[in-house]
Amino acid sequence: NTWSSYQPESKGVFVAYASIHGNTAKAAEKLGEMLKEKGAEKVVISDLSRSDMAENIEDAFRYDRIVLMASSYDGGVFPVMEDFLMHLKSKNYQNRKIGLVENGSWAPTAARVMKGYVENFKNVTIAEPVVTIRSTLNEASEKALGELGDKVSPSEKSECEAKLRSEEHTSELQSHSG
Repeated sequence: NTWSSYQPESKGVFVAYASIHGNTAKAAEKLGEMLKEKGAEKVVISDLSRSDMAENIEDAFRYDRIVLMASSYDGGVFPVMEDFLMHLKSKNYQNRKIGLVENGSWAPTAARVMKGYVENFKNVTIAEPVVTIRSTLNEASEKALGELGDKVSPSEKSECEAKLRSEEHTSELQSHSG
């Protein structure tokens, strides 16, 4: 029933990347480290240019979260990422949380193209922020990558802290209105 209902088999994050010169690959590895530090149940990273497409599709369906990371290319997205997205579309990919990371020197376009595919998938949530890397990771893009990591793999601790803050805020509101 899991497959017929398009539900994930496992909790975890699949990081699928398409890198031209290796900088997106380095960012994917960095995100993987961040996700593990944040308590992700499982992190699988795959270079779409060098790995088996059938296994990549399998991992996309296996885990409940995916981060798509790609270089911009000729006003679009690196072709192997577009191929991967077309496979997901043809398989009716759905019911997932999806993060997007683009890389481009002067006119990044990968996120726009990836988002165009993802928005047509059923019952997906696009995690914010969409991260833009300008060639290589810098302090600002690394910070944004960490924020995206928080959204696709919140640790139990941060969820508990958020709930506590919410409860404290509610009790403050009740004491001010009383």
